[in-house]
This record gives sequence, C-alpha cells and structure tokens, in this order.
Amino acid sequence: MRMNQAISVAIADEMRANPDVIVLGEDVAVAEGPFKTSEGLLEEFGPLRVRDTPISEMGFLGAAVGAAATGLRPVVEIMFVEFLGVALDQLSTEGAKFHYLSGGRVTVPLTVRASVGAGLGFGTQHSQTLESWVLGTPGLRLAVASGPANAYGLMRAAIRDDNPTVVLEPRRLYARREPVTTGEEGILPLGVARRVAEGGDATVVALGSMVGAALEAAEAAPWSADVIDLQSLQPWDRDAVCASVARTGRLVTVEENPLTGGWGADIVAAVVAEVFDDLEAPPLRITAPDVPVPFGKELEERYMPSPTYIGEQVFRLLDSGQVPPPWWEGRVTA
Repeated sequence: MRMNQAISVAIADEMRANPDVIVLGEDVAVAEGPFKTSEGLLEEFGPLRVRDTPISEMGFLGAAVGAAATGLRPVVEIMFVEFLGVALDQLSTEGAKFHYLSGGRVTVPLTVRASVGAGLGFGTQHSQTLESWVLGTPGLRLAVASGPANAYGLMRAAIRDDNPTVVLEPRRLYARREPVTTGEEGILPLGVARRVAEGGDATVVALGSMVGAALEAAEAAPWSADVIDLQSLQPWDRDAVCASVARTGRLVTVEENPLTGGWGADIVAAVVAEVFDDLEAPPLRITAPDVPVPFGKELEERYMPSPTYIGEQVFRLLDSGQVPPPWWEGRVTA
C-alpha cells in the first residue's frame, strides 16, 4: 500500500469495528481528503459518520472534543499541521485537561491527524513538523508515522486510545509503498520504538521522514548503527533507547525540526541522566537550522538532513570523539 492508502484503510477498519468512530475535517468526505487519506469512507459509512466541515479548525476541533467527551471517537483531520495553531486551545487547554479536571470521570478518545514536513515545495507556512506544539502538553499522546506499515498500526492504536492523541503524517511519504499487515496483527502499541537496523558504533534515533534518511545513511556508511524509529514521542520508549546506547556508547538524534526546542533535546537529556557512564562521546543532534523552511527546491533539500549529511556527521563523531559543527555554522544569520 501507499501510506495514504494505509491510513484510510486503518480508519475504515476501526469504523467497521466500532460504530462510535466518526471522521471530521475539511474535504474529508466528498473529495476523500486533500491527500486521499479518507478514500472510500463516505461511500461506505455515509455522511452521518464522515463529515465535511467549514474552514474553521477551532469550530470543528471543539465539536470533536465535545463529541469525544460524550461517547464518540472522532478522527479529525488538520490539513496542514500549521492550521492546528488556531485551535490549540481546544486541544491543549480543553481536550487534554478534561480527564484531569473531572477527577478521571471524563475521557476524551479523540484522534487528531495532521500532515507535516518539508520536501514537496509547500513553502514556509505549510512545511513544518511542529511536534513542539503538542509535546509539552500533559494529557496528550503523540505519534509520528514513518511509512505505510506503522501509519496503519499507529492510527488504529490512536483511535482505540482513551486519551486525545495526535498523529503526525509526513506528507512526502504519502506516496511511499511497502507491505502492510492489516487487522489486529498490524496494530502497534503507542510508546514502543522499533529498531530498523542493527549495529555497534552508534545509536541513531529518528522520527517520521528522517527514519528513512537515517537508514539510508547507515546502509551506505563505513560505520554501523542501531537505527531506532521512535514512532511515538509522548510517551517515548526510554528503555529501548537507553539499552541501545548502553551497548553502542554513542547517541545521535536525526530531526527534521529546527535545532532549538527540538525533540532530540529531551532524548539527549534522558540518556545522559540514565546511562552517562556508558557514553564514549558526547551526544550528537543532527537537525535543520533555526530558519523558516525555504520554498526553493535546492534550498529546501539543503534545509533537511540528507542521508549524505547524516553519514558525514556520524563519521566525524566516530572519528574525532567530538560533536562536529552543523553545516550552517557561520553561514546562517538572523
């Protein structure tokens, strides 16, 4: 399947299994989603369960929070993750807090899907990943797809979870194809990482579209590494990462987000606190620079960590035992 197909199949499977699952969003019904991630849903389940909404993220996400609190399991599509900004109050102040404020009496089984990331020339206002917008909000869960198989598995797990869960989908992976295990066997638990490559020189932790880039770098490199796909950021799999670093002695995070405030900082902090004595070199964060995502194709490709750049940075870490400077040091100014 393509990744966009895997997502629509996952939603359909959950809608068949549970009549309380509904779908809301802009163009999700008649047009089957701007990226065809709800293909066939309107035809099978009808307009009561698959609903096109006005262009009002605050309105339809607020409606979904209320629906979730009163018994339904809404799946809400945010076309581009940046559009979540106008509705963050509904997600982070309302949906994320209901369970706590009600003393555990109210649950909010809400799934919020959003396309993210650079690589397709959508420009600076439609190409961010913005995990940081939801990562620091207690009460929310956060998962990130890296391909069709785990897009299916994480989506089904998110819909079944009784907590409000955000699933981010790198849109440049929507057309990627790979075998997908469907049904109960294909569901992946939230908070569990997967090791996609094994090696002894370093632990390379990646997320979303950077999983493929990290894997490609490792396959072409003279070094070997455990390449770990986190899959979930809230919660994230501390045991898997720390166990790997304890064995390899080196930690590298590969992030599409800017350096400042990126998720890798939390990974580094936890690893340093828990397995400091096993480290043979300082942790290395490979990220994008602290600049808006550029529109031009060449600049956009330079902005994102490439397999070549990842390979070079890890090699320099192994060779010198020191964190190499990023490519933009001395070149990028405010």
